[in-house]
Formats: sequence, structure tokens, C-alpha cells
Amino acid sequence: MKVGVPKEIKTHEYRVGLTPGAVREYVGAGHSVLVETNAGAGIGATDDSYRKAGAAIAASGREVFASSEMIVKVKEPQPSEWTRLRENQILFTYLHLAPDPEQAKGLIKSGCTAIAYETVTDANGGLPLLAPMSEVAGRLAIEAAGAALKRYAGGRGLLIGGVPGVQPARIVVIGGGVVGTHAARMAAGLGAEVTILDRSIPRLRELDEIFQGRIRTRFSTIDSVEEEVFAADVVIGAVLVPGASAPKLVSRSMLSAMRKGSVIVDVAIDQGGCFETSRATTHADPTYELDGVIHYCVANMPGAVPLTSSQALNNATLPFGLALANKGFAAVLENPHLRAGLNVYHGRLTYKAVAESLGLPFSPVDQAAA
Repeated sequence: MKVGVPKEIKTHEYRVGLTPGAVREYVGAGHSVLVETNAGAGIGATDDSYRKAGAAIAASGREVFASSEMIVKVKEPQPSEWTRLRENQILFTYLHLAPDPEQAKGLIKSGCTAIAYETVTDANGGLPLLAPMSEVAGRLAIEAAGAALKRYAGGRGLLIGGVPGVQPARIVVIGGGVVGTHAARMAAGLGAEVTILDRSIPRLRELDEIFQGRIRTRFSTIDSVEEEVFAADVVIGAVLVPGASAPKLVSRSMLSAMRKGSVIVDVAIDQGGCFETSRATTHADPTYELDGVIHYCVANMPGAVPLTSSQALNNATLPFGLALANKGFAAVLENPHLRAGLNVYHGRLTYKAVAESLGLPFSPVDQAAA
């Protein structure tokens, strides 16, 4: 198969769909790989390193899209990219369609086969292609919070870990999944006072075992969310409903009761965010203030550390990408985990949660493929 890797064009997105090491795997499996010039610049991978791995270099993204049977990216295609997609072409990348009707309509119109990293599953019911970026984002969330808490950034002027004799920051993490766990690990490691809220009692038990009393756990209710958010210096939004829009757990009216200069970090912003006041920001302009609360809502947080992120992502996506390159759409029909990743096929939405979030018709994979 002809596999294409365009350069990411989202603001301050430095990750790359395939590293030179991953290219070697594709080439070794008998596939040809076309990489846009400077696609790997953000991770220090030169065009020559891709050539040595066996790839050909394209002068433009347009050439990559026009010449490839499968496009491997990191972030969702931007408007100038989804117009280049065509029928029967496979797109393998993060999509996050639920809060993005325009992208969904663009992919539907293109007729392409769009497989979303974030809804591919594994035998344990996990999301193996989302997990590595969730790990990165969870850890970065605490770094971002620490920066936003500084007085010159509009925050309370608080050091996350405090110092002897001075109380540390109080950090509340809403959601005890991968993002929440890694955010809590970073925060606790810095010496913060940490609470995780979640609606799964079994998961709260697991977290209690993992952290051995270093954090508090609370069952998530309207009352507990309000109590914790109002007393927090930092609130990390880490709620995930696979494929669907994130639930809004903190309302605009709650902001007035929060501490002035406190910080919200909405890691769920890719799925629309779990705070009513969240709107997507970029690394170029990551924060804004509303009702005295600093909001950090960067939609591609792991892009800030592209070397770590690209390697971690490629480690996870490689087996699935090779399966698609080896068998094409047949791999989707044969592999239930890739089937779960299929969001758009032949002009139809094939992921129910996405269709429901967008209010558009849903077609099961079998029906769409008929």
C-alpha cells in the first residue's frame, strides 16, 4: 500500500504521524511511504533520516494526499486537508468529531474511510491509541496549572507544592481514568493536596490502592463536585465518554464561587470540554480569564512535547497501521478493535456516539459496508 505522512498544520503542532523508525517497519512489510518535506522537523527528524528509513519525500502536503492510499496523521484534518481526501482513501488519525460538525461533514462529503485513534479499542476494553497521549496530557496538565497559577499569569501566585510551613495548592481532578491518574501522580509528586472525583466505586478503590493514601478519592455527585471545585486552587477536567461530547460538569454559575485566580485545565477540550465556560485555545495563546478564573484549554496539549509524544503514539499505532496497510478495509471488518475505530465510511457516520452528539444519522459498519 502507498502510505502518506503529511506535515501537521494545526497551530504549534509538532508531532508527526510516522517516525523514521515506524517508516522502516512499513517499508520492511512491503509498503511504500511518502513523507512531506520537513514533516518530522518538530521531533528533529530530517528528510534524510526518512530517506534512510526507506521513504520518499514529497514537496507538499497536496502531493502526499494525491498520491497515497492511506494517510497517517496525528491531529484531525484541517479544512484545507479534508477537501483533499477522496473516496476509498483511508485516514488514520485522531478525529474528535463529536464537537466538530464541520469536520464531520467534510469527511462525509469526501467519501473517505476515517478511522479515529481515540475510539480504537483493545481486548481489555481500553483505548490503546488514546492512552499514551492521555498519559502525556495528564502530566502536562499539572505543568500548565503551575504556570497559570503564577501571579504574572493572572493566577493566585501559589506554588503547587508549597514550602515547609506553607500550605500547598489544592488540586481537584474530575475523572479517574488515564488522564486523571497521571495528573494526580504529577500533582502528588510535587507535594500538592490532591482529590480525585469519579463515579466508579471500583475505580476509586483502585486509585486508593495505587496512591496508598497520598491522595483523597470522592464519589462524584453534584454536591461533591461543588464542594471540591469551590475550595480548589486548580481543577483538572479529565472526563471521557468515548467518542461522545464530554459532559459539562462545572457550570458558568459556579465560577463566581471559585477562588479568584484559581485555574481550570480542561484536558477534555478535544471532546468539547467538561466545563461550560471552556473554549479551545492554542499553544500560541493558551489561557484566558473569565469571572476571575484562569482557563487553560489547549486542544493539542501533547504537541508541546512532540518527541516524547510522537514516539509514544507510534509505539501504540504501529500494529494497527500495519494491519490496515496489509489488508486495507478488510482489516476493519476482521478486527473488532479497528471496527470500533471506524467513524466515517462511504459518506456515513459509523460511530453511534458521534452521530448522536452531532444529531446526524448513524449507520452500523455492516450497513455502511453493504
